[in-house]
Amino acid sequence: MCDHCGCSQAVSHGHHHGEAGETAGHGHAHEHHHEAETRTIELHRSLMALNERLAEQNRGYFKARHTLALNIVSSPGAGKTSLIEATVRALSGEFRMAVIVGDLATDRDAQRIRAAGAPAVQVTTGTVCHLDAHMVQHALENLGDAPVDVLFIENVGNLVCPASFDLGERLRVVVLSVTEGEDKPLKYPSIFQSADAVVLSKIDLALAAGFDREFALANIRTAAPAARIFELSAKTGEGLEPWFNFLRAHAPIRRVS
Repeated sequence: MCDHCGCSQAVSHGHHHGEAGETAGHGHAHEHHHEAETRTIELHRSLMALNERLAEQNRGYFKARHTLALNIVSSPGAGKTSLIEATVRALSGEFRMAVIVGDLATDRDAQRIRAAGAPAVQVTTGTVCHLDAHMVQHALENLGDAPVDVLFIENVGNLVCPASFDLGERLRVVVLSVTEGEDKPLKYPSIFQSADAVVLSKIDLALAAGFDREFALANIRTAAPAARIFELSAKTGEGLEPWFNFLRAHAPIRRVS
């Protein structure tokens, strides 16, 4: 169940309440609505607690296998897949990388990642606007037993719901493109507050988009004062090296020489 929009609620229950003494159209008394609300809240708490337990299992799995797991989040079209493609192409000689990709439909992003040179498992979530720890566990089963030094978990494009779901990752990275507006960190503070790093992407389009860099950086620092900030373009390659060095600094083991 999603913490914010209820996109994956197992129980959908609502009906119109009439005037005092009037029962709803299907004959239920007024008190029934509040009982349903109570059950929904209990179910929500139970599912979130389950996700936390599964996320801890994932974290233990990654630690035992010396895998750096990154949860990459953004709004749709910010450049998550392009960033991962560029990283896979540049660092495949240093790390064994793999990718779990979350989308509502299609496996187009997973195909792009495979073409770049890394194994990828696509998770199609249907109407669910985020990945959760259970989905990641199933995707890990499909990745197999080959060692992985760096695992990118490309979350569903959404700046709201993924903020609530721990996947067991070591690092959470928010990607924000220059075409989205400088005030996104202030409008969606939760996802930025939980970020270890913020990638300001598509900087090759900054001039054309009339992007106010200083205003954007100030907003990022307000929402995520402890996060590392990277300004880069996956298309031109500008600014990628500091991002690569960030991965090199956090990846526990390099198996490829």
